[in-house]
Amino acid sequence: MTVDHLNRLMLEFAVILLFAVVAVRFATRSGLPSLLIYLGIGVALGQNGLGVTFNNAELTQVLGYAALVVILAEGGLKTSLRAIRPVLPAATVLATFGVAVSVFITAAGAHWLGGFDWRVSLLLGAIVSSTDAAAVFSVLRLVPLPSRLTGLLEAESGFNDAPVVILVVAFATTGPLDSWYVLVGTIIGELVVGGVVGYAVGKLGAYAVKRIALPSSGLYPIAVISLSLVAYAGGALLHGSGFLAVYIASVLLGNAKLPHGPAVRGFADGLAWIGQIGMFVVLGLLCNPDTMGSAVVPALVIGAVLVFLARPASVLLTMTPFRLPWREQALLSWAGLRGAVPIVLATIPLVAGIPQAQEVFNIVFVLVVVFTLLQAPSLPLVARWLRIGEGSLGQDLDIESAPLEHLHGQLLSVSLSGTSRMSGVEVSELRLPAGSAVTLVVRDGTSFVPDKATVLRAHDELLVVTTEEVSEHAERRLRAVDQGGKLAGWLQGR
Repeated sequence: MTVDHLNRLMLEFAVILLFAVVAVRFATRSGLPSLLIYLGIGVALGQNGLGVTFNNAELTQVLGYAALVVILAEGGLKTSLRAIRPVLPAATVLATFGVAVSVFITAAGAHWLGGFDWRVSLLLGAIVSSTDAAAVFSVLRLVPLPSRLTGLLEAESGFNDAPVVILVVAFATTGPLDSWYVLVGTIIGELVVGGVVGYAVGKLGAYAVKRIALPSSGLYPIAVISLSLVAYAGGALLHGSGFLAVYIASVLLGNAKLPHGPAVRGFADGLAWIGQIGMFVVLGLLCNPDTMGSAVVPALVIGAVLVFLARPASVLLTMTPFRLPWREQALLSWAGLRGAVPIVLATIPLVAGIPQAQEVFNIVFVLVVVFTLLQAPSLPLVARWLRIGEGSLGQDLDIESAPLEHLHGQLLSVSLSGTSRMSGVEVSELRLPAGSAVTLVVRDGTSFVPDKATVLRAHDELLVVTTEEVSEHAERRLRAVDQGGKLAGWLQGR
């Protein structure tokens, strides 16, 4: 590659990125996951559009894996541990046993209705049974749902990639299939290894980042993303699930109250957007519309079995023991969005060179596009029809901690939500510990120094300065008032 080639490549990449960024606005307003627009860009650039020829399935798979790691890391960093902790058992069962139910029902539909042999049918069932983290994260953040449902959907989409990847790799081999008990044992072993690696990296990484004062705030996002990559690579190299490892590590890091937390999440968000754009455009390039016609009917049949039978059955069987109301089960069934993950997984049989691999890829591609167009825009309507709205507790209090190394202190940036019970509380009624004080309030774009009688309002932003010794105590107190109002922990706070 010469410098001229590099310049041309950078110009083309920048133009695609800019076009994709502008397209996000349309995707957000229409309720569609941005993946459809990015896939369309790839198809438009391909051999039936501008004539770019690309047929490297192995490179697509590698790039897809790399993008999924970044997307899972970003999703984990933004996932509230408080929201998913109560639903972890349910999410784990749904992401394992529920996936198995979905795989076998979808495979039965592909075999009896689509006419595929059992091996190809199981492969199709495994590929399309995983919900996509990028699609779920992007759509759910625009749909007001109770925190229990949001946490359950996010945790499931973060967890279910791991067992599905193992199943697809097993079904995509050209040799004989392993016995079912060997397959189950492999899945359990990889999940355990991935979980242990992710937990260890998350805990140790958070401990180190909080105690090592880096010379620049810009280094914190790099350190956190690097730890997420360490979790993935470490889990994969130890023959565990790297996808599970990166998600667990990122959740722990994102909830560890690290310095410059919003900057870390913003950096990860930017990387995830680049990963999504690059991955979907490449997947679109790999698609050949001339060969898609024969895949439409099988995709519609298999997709209908998946969405209207397999997914509801998996939710019913796994969530009923957890006493999830039927309305929430119905929404959970409809919100099982597919996206990049199935299309990336469909490159595995292409790389393995198994018979009917191209047909499998085409069916998965059409299925994802059609049923994403059906499910994603209608999700808010289904939520309203089922009378499922935003949870009454509102969102958690947003607190960013920035170390003041030379002053041996902490600067807490506090953002009040619209439902915060801190609204109406006077500054003196916060009863912060000695060594901490509210030094600035930003309200409606105007900042001022408060006094003890200043009454706080919803959507205020506060700057609280504390010494190192009382910073955690001050943060606990702020969160208590946010949830319980001025009388929260009154006796303990005196």
